[in-house]
Amino acid sequence: MTDSIIRDLVGYAGNSPQPNWPHRARLAVNFVLNVEEGSERSVSLGDGVNETGLAEVSGGRHPAGIRDLGLQSLYDYGSRAGVWRVLQLFQERQMPMTVYACAMALECNPAMTEALAAAGCDFAGHGWRWINHFELDEDSERAHIAKAVEIIQRLTGERPYGWYCRYAPSDNTRRLLVEEGGFLYDSDSYADDVPYWQELAGKSHLIIPYTLDTNDLKFGAPASYGSGEDFFNHLRDSFDQLYEEGATAPKMLSVGLHTRLVGRPGRARALARFLDHVQNHPDVWVTRRVDIARHWIAHHQPNNQP
Repeated sequence: MTDSIIRDLVGYAGNSPQPNWPHRARLAVNFVLNVEEGSERSVSLGDGVNETGLAEVSGGRHPAGIRDLGLQSLYDYGSRAGVWRVLQLFQERQMPMTVYACAMALECNPAMTEALAAAGCDFAGHGWRWINHFELDEDSERAHIAKAVEIIQRLTGERPYGWYCRYAPSDNTRRLLVEEGGFLYDSDSYADDVPYWQELAGKSHLIIPYTLDTNDLKFGAPASYGSGEDFFNHLRDSFDQLYEEGATAPKMLSVGLHTRLVGRPGRARALARFLDHVQNHPDVWVTRRVDIARHWIAHHQPNNQP
């Protein structure tokens, strides 16, 4: 086992640090919009196979070497229509969000990229392409990370300070991020409700855990969210539980979104209801992921951890 992936089954042992969120918030909420469309595997990009994940239908319907035009158009919906609907919901409420950006997807849609940057979103690296990093050899993964950083900085005017692989990282990912430099955190973990530090190659590296349950990926076939109501109910219950705990032990809630999934009208309606639910509660810090990282770095240095 390499030192880049270390299992810690104890964590804070039920004694999470007091986050001291700004304005004494009981809960920090971060919405993440995954932008992947145009960077997924495709025969048209020379991959030999088509993407099979996170769409309205199960993939693999076409044999190798034949383009799946139906699945491509399902992805295209997110880039053409869904992203604009989601962006409008957040702008109407003046709520910030983070973008997990596949660099190739940003290049494919300059109008979208410009609009997200103008809205003040922070862009975390989500790979050069939406492919499995655990299938890349070390040199290839290093090159993909560097290419993603260069493209995101060129297109948005700022480098990415965070990173999140398509599920899941390789044994090398975290070490390569530290080697690349400039990253404040990665989110390739689902292990906690608050950030935590990990020692890596003699350095302290911040991890801001992500989530796969409060995430619209469960609309992708085969789905476990059957309707927008299912999605709203789970988001609301997760928020309410953490908000209640936050009276004495504040936490953070990540909500994962995808333009081609939650951008569909019925699901967007459910998202809008949840955004209003959040706004109807005082003492909630709705923020970007980079701001959570900067706050944790400022207030919770590694030697402050149990």
